[in-house]
Amino acid sequence: MKKLISTPNAPTPQGPYAQAVEVGGLLFVSGQLPLDPKTGQIVGETIEDQAKTALKNLTAIVEAAGLGLEDVAQVRVCLADLGEAPKFNEAYERFFCQGTPPARELIGNVGIPKGARLEVSAVCAKRQAEKG
Repeated sequence: MKKLISTPNAPTPQGPYAQAVEVGGLLFVSGQLPLDPKTGQIVGETIEDQAKTALKNLTAIVEAAGLGLEDVAQVRVCLADLGEAPKFNEAYERFFCQGTPPARELIGNVGIPKGARLEVSAVCAKRQAEKG
């Protein structure tokens, strides 16, 4: 059975999709743009600023599901300009490289909605209760 995850701390979907869906112990977080959750407008001009905003949105959804960034197993990143990957990585490392980083897919030179520089999605795995 699927459970929809939603939070006002991330942008409202602008189409027929959920912020995230939990099923079978996995959380699938839809692509997050660098949008202000209240206004729906893009935040920041630079890739670093937009990355920070998109990753904050993704984090808000993960936390709304009762998980943390340590539960993120895989991240998919779409960049409008693959040449900005090194600058994106600087922002990304602040979110995901404190412990064991997740697997990642990076796709470049793609058209992203609203003229954003990037979009970020994730798959998380719920931690299993440890057997004693």
